[in-house]
Amino acid sequence: MKLKDKVVIITGASSGIGKALAIELARRGANLVLAARQYVTLCEIAQHLQNQHNIKAVAVQCDVAEEEDCAALIKQAILTFGRVDVLVNNAGISMRALFNDLDLKVMKNLMDVNFWGTVYCTKYALPEITRTKGSIVGISSIAGYKGLPGRSGYSASKFAMNGFMDALRIENLKTGVHVMVASPGFTASNIRNTALDKNGVQQGESTLEEEKMMTAEQVAVIIADGIQNRARTLIMTPQGKLTVFLSKFLPAFLDKQVFKVFAKEKDPLLK
Repeated sequence: MKLKDKVVIITGASSGIGKALAIELARRGANLVLAARQYVTLCEIAQHLQNQHNIKAVAVQCDVAEEEDCAALIKQAILTFGRVDVLVNNAGISMRALFNDLDLKVMKNLMDVNFWGTVYCTKYALPEITRTKGSIVGISSIAGYKGLPGRSGYSASKFAMNGFMDALRIENLKTGVHVMVASPGFTASNIRNTALDKNGVQQGESTLEEEKMMTAEQVAVIIADGIQNRARTLIMTPQGKLTVFLSKFLPAFLDKQVFKVFAKEKDPLLK
């Protein structure tokens, strides 16, 4: 799929991977529908991309945890452009707390945004994307292949997304709809700074070494290439590929290695 003149919806487009992907797709000539809760920021990004890349971009305020917002997002995209070619389910939040200490409202919040946000947007976009034989993309995580300590809600939401996308792919084997799951490794973005603690408060400073991570811009290039090539899954780091491999063949060994890694965090939850 060539992306020039295609219409792409990106949720969570005001920062991080979503913003970087908007910039990369605009560079490749795609027209964009940018969705997030931060409407003023979205408008600034959309205006900049229109001026810089001679594409069309529209900002839509949307909380993906609200079904009505997701329905309105897809409706606005069709009203503005007359079609939808790609939906990128990128909006997401993270967390950092041991489950034993966790207020369950935090886990519900993560499921509402990360899982149900994907389901809602996909439900309303699917008829149009079936018509255009386009793509549905889920931005998942290695946490969707291996449960990570202190991220029980995040892992649960990404496992759920992966299962949903996998079933969706099989249901659409003969419709022409492309379904792709993209799983970055740890990415230097604000998702960890806005990660929720045990009480649902943003933690602020990241506890991981951001300077050793992939950049959002690197992730965006890989995702854009994956959409163009109609790839099935993208696991973006050697560490991620090894994790997926070990989870299948040496799961108990992997448990111990994951424990060791997370016990070395700043202010570790595991002792």
